[in-house]
Amino acid sequence: MGSRRKARECALQMLFAADVSQTPPDELVKTYWSELGEADIEDAAREFATRLATGTLTHTVDLDERIRLRAEHWRIARMAIVDRNILRLAVYEFLFEPTPRTVAINEALEIARRFSTYEATQFINGILDAIKRDLDEHQPQDKVVVAGASAEDEDNPPSADPLTDSPDLADSADG
Repeated sequence: MGSRRKARECALQMLFAADVSQTPPDELVKTYWSELGEADIEDAAREFATRLATGTLTHTVDLDERIRLRAEHWRIARMAIVDRNILRLAVYEFLFEPTPRTVAINEALEIARRFSTYEATQFINGILDAIKRDLDEHQPQDKVVVAGASAEDEDNPPSADPLTDSPDLADSADG
C-alpha cells in the first residue's frame, strides 16, 4: 500500500474519531498520533494525513453542502459515519489538494472497499462522480501530468478558488 493511501486511511480514522467524539482538531491530531497512529508511517505521509484531516474538519460545512447537493434523498447525518467521512475527505482533496480528481475518487473507492460495504462503494462513487462533473464544468484541472509521478501520486494544481467560483454554493448562500 502506498504511503499516500495510508495517509488517507489515517485521515479517515481521525475524521471518524472527530465525528464520534466532537474533539477539536488540534487535540484530535495530537491524540491520534500519540495513541492510535502508526509509528512507522513516513513523515511526509503523516503531514499529508494531518493536512487532510484538519483541512476537512475546517471546511466541513462547505464540503457537506457540496455533498448534499448531489446526495439525492440522503441527509448527511443519516449516512454511515465512514461513508460521509470518505466523501468529505475526497471532496476536500478535489478542492484543496493538487491531486487529480479521478485519482481522489479511485483512492476513496479503494478505502471504501476496505472500510465500508459494496453498496456504499457504489453510493460514494456516484456522489463523487457527480461532484467531479460539477467541478470540471466550472473549474477544470490542468491536463498536465507531473513528470515522475505514479498513478497514486499524480498531482496537478487546481485552476480556481473552489469556494468563490462555485455557482451552486454561491446560490445557496444567497438563500
